[in-house]
Amino acid sequence: MALRKLTTLLAVGVLALGAAACGGDDDNGSASTADGGASTSADSGAKVRKIAFASPEKGNDYGWNQQGVLAARRVAEEFGVEVEIADGSGYDNVDPILSQLANAGADLVIAHASGYNASAPDVAARTQTPVISWDNPEGLQPGLVGDAETNSQEGAYLAGVLAAKVTRRGTVGIVTSADDTNWNKMSGGFIAGARATDPRIKILTAQIGQAGYADTAGGRRVTDTVIAGGADVIFGMGDGSSFGMLQAVEQARNVWFIDVIGDKTPIDRKGVLLSSVLWDFTPAFRAAIEAVNDGTFGEEVFTLNLANEGISLLKTDKIPEDAWRAVEEARAGILDGSIEVPLTARKGEVEALLDS
Repeated sequence: MALRKLTTLLAVGVLALGAAACGGDDDNGSASTADGGASTSADSGAKVRKIAFASPEKGNDYGWNQQGVLAARRVAEEFGVEVEIADGSGYDNVDPILSQLANAGADLVIAHASGYNASAPDVAARTQTPVISWDNPEGLQPGLVGDAETNSQEGAYLAGVLAAKVTRRGTVGIVTSADDTNWNKMSGGFIAGARATDPRIKILTAQIGQAGYADTAGGRRVTDTVIAGGADVIFGMGDGSSFGMLQAVEQARNVWFIDVIGDKTPIDRKGVLLSSVLWDFTPAFRAAIEAVNDGTFGEEVFTLNLANEGISLLKTDKIPEDAWRAVEEARAGILDGSIEVPLTARKGEVEALLDS
């Protein structure tokens, strides 16, 4: 899967995202060194002095790839280490790229795509360099292979609460680009949050294809269909196809768009972006560096969630105050355990929840 405030810290993250977007391709595909602000450094005897990051697409997509690049640069600055960025690495034959990064002196390689899960362990074994990838907890190997996951359903629950509060027609829609684990988890969270807010709400769902992540035209076509079915809030999950979803909402009347992973506010020319379930990869990357430094890398999964602010819901000026209060109440309930968000990793589980 190719690939984000409730606190002041996350608001700063949004500003950083906008700044990176304005920089365009100048920030992509190049090596850089971050200085200062080190909580661990070479002087303290830390093992990690350089990290490397590889993602399938360019880091200017307002989503998975851009959020990953930003987080890699952020933790590099925080720890005072060098960072080498290899965004736009594609999916095919990524093994040479990961190997080159490892052999170029990286002490930790971030393989930023679940599609890299086959290559990452092989590269780690050959180069003896710790590598972290996504959505493969069974692949953990002490000292060599780490895994990152998201509790993205928690943020999607909040998005469902928001959608139910702002819909005028009582109908909302979920549009996904593929049968994807994270999209399934967020679909389930959204359904649960919307129904907890309004049990009578109607929820329409549609999928572009088996792997329509970058299908912008498909995103627009399918979203048009869902809007025609009566939905006036669209929860869209699609990487590149999400731009087509946004276009469909822009051409409709009185319809809101809730995005995922990144913050498209800088390109929201029609003012239809209501919110986004933001993913900040910083906590996972930070934990990975700390684990390498203390010798525990590969022993546990690094998870993004509401508690560590790796998952959050973007607050925009389009959200009514009463709706945001409902979001904050739901967030507090998830954090204190009074609200349990269902985990629907498989499409069949989403369908069962929708039919229940």
